Amino acid sequence: MKFVSLVASLVFSASFTAAAVLQQLQAELAPHLSQNDLISTISPPRWSSFNAPLPGAVVNVQTELDVATTVKYLTANGIPFLAQNGGAGWSSSLDLNSDGVLINLASLNHVTFNGDKTQATIGGGSSISNTIAQAYAAGALVETGTCNCVGTLGALLGGGYGSLMGLYGFGVDNVIAVQVVTADGEFHNVTATSDPDFFWALKGAGPNLGIVTSAVVKSYPTTQDGMLAWTGTLTFDSSQLEEVVEAIQDLELQPDMNLFMYFISSGPPANEPVILVRPFLYKGSVTTGRAAFSSLYAVGPTRDTTAVLPYTQWNAGADGFCTYGARKPSYGVGFQKMIPSTWREVWNSYVEFQKKPTAANSTVLLEAYSLTKARSIDPNSAAFPHRNVNFHVIAIPWYEDPSLDDQAQAFGNAARDLWRATDQLAQNQTYINFAYGDEALEVVYGDSLPKLREVKRRLDPSGQFSHWYNIV
Repeated sequence: MKFVSLVASLVFSASFTAAAVLQQLQAELAPHLSQNDLISTISPPRWSSFNAPLPGAVVNVQTELDVATTVKYLTANGIPFLAQNGGAGWSSSLDLNSDGVLINLASLNHVTFNGDKTQATIGGGSSISNTIAQAYAAGALVETGTCNCVGTLGALLGGGYGSLMGLYGFGVDNVIAVQVVTADGEFHNVTATSDPDFFWALKGAGPNLGIVTSAVVKSYPTTQDGMLAWTGTLTFDSSQLEEVVEAIQDLELQPDMNLFMYFISSGPPANEPVILVRPFLYKGSVTTGRAAFSSLYAVGPTRDTTAVLPYTQWNAGADGFCTYGARKPSYGVGFQKMIPSTWREVWNSYVEFQKKPTAANSTVLLEAYSLTKARSIDPNSAAFPHRNVNFHVIAIPWYEDPSLDDQAQAFGNAARDLWRATDQLAQNQTYINFAYGDEALEVVYGDSLPKLREVKRRLDPSGQFSHWYNIV
């Protein structure tokens, strides 16, 4: 009986805290926002429900000024907060509870271009699909990530891998200016000349320093032919894994090429695991695409869905990943070489977990890009530390049943340990947007960490921005 009473008391206390936060915001913050109905208890959906933030209130900002007003109020009142756009961040460090506030940026989704379409201004709430749609309509290309439901600027400011990086470098290499609200609720238009250290730090560690409400990035005007690429999927069965891995390792990716590999379900009812490879060739055709990826075709795909697709469809193959909900703790690693024996061990571990009830959608995702252009750019121009890494991979146990949490963790850690054991790096390196959340800060920030600590002390000395691999 004492245990039941204690649980009831804790539940009541949590509910009271959330109610108190909501009531306080509605009375004191709402009158100062652009509309008086922007505060609610309904959180926008998140890609993964595993360890998801559980705020006591949500502020659905409509203007950039709403962001500044909200941050200033929350900081002054000692209320923890977290900004969200696409809700795709899965880090276990996102520890916002019922005494905290979620700032929903989704309405800040504007995308505009300058007169000659060489610059785009992207709102902090624009998804990748929205940004691409606006760029396509304008007749320009913008370097974005490759998953449509992800927030454009969140992906970009973490480093920014994308289909065009072989031509234009990382996303952070394309940033011209950043409009950011710091912990004191003040706006800063940050450029390489206005505040070089702040600008540098935002390009790799932005969520630790403020809320980016918009950014100006390079864009590339083009013709209709310039908005076409050859892409799709090649399917292989498990017996071909070693050959596929060797073919990927041997590929010399040119600037107009990139490649993804998936371990994934073949779909219901059987949900048999298969290997998918998604090649990409900018301005490619069936003939040039097959030639560029001839080593993979030599392995003998069992199915080929490649075709020439417009810019708005380049990411369509990953739209299945945009299903919100379910539990998806994700374990990322960087490494230098594709080693067949390592991948066979990961496959065996993946198959064992994927066949468990509710876990059929579990996935492993490898990304490989041409890095010559990115590595020609001064590595000290951005805090992003991983230009030297050849490949990035994520193991995603994807399941509904919470009782599988321990087994999911065992699978994710096993896969990560296998890749790390043969990563051929001086120390573990993991792309911050792919990390699980338990990594040492040196793993995600690398050699940038000492300088980032200096910038953090200057701009956020009280640690208001502490939910995303907090720099301490």
